[in-house]
Amino acid sequence: MKHPVDVHVGKRIRHRRWMVEMTQQQLAEQVGIKFQQIQKYETGMNRVSASRLWEIAGAMDVPVSYFFDGLEGGTEASGPLPGDVLADREALELVRSYYAIPENQRRQLFELARVLSGSAA
Repeated sequence: MKHPVDVHVGKRIRHRRWMVEMTQQQLAEQVGIKFQQIQKYETGMNRVSASRLWEIAGAMDVPVSYFFDGLEGGTEASGPLPGDVLADREALELVRSYYAIPENQRRQLFELARVLSGSAA
């Protein structure tokens, strides 16, 4: 049975890998394992050891704590977004594209999105 923390860490590995446009094969080569093991980590099927998580964090240029962001008491924090937005490729592409926009235009786009969604204060 998959532990919720292992599933969460796996999702965060997959999310970061997608954000840096890295394949499972590329990540596996950087940490010295087979890509199938990365697949198992990302689904939460296999637990990631502390030393392996350290290597993965280094390969993807994030602190180890990144993989635990969003956990509260061993389970995922419930947020305002439905389902697992980090598992949605379209949402990740949107985020990647958003950060490719120059900062001043990005702020304007953010404000437009807030107004359109009705969440502007």
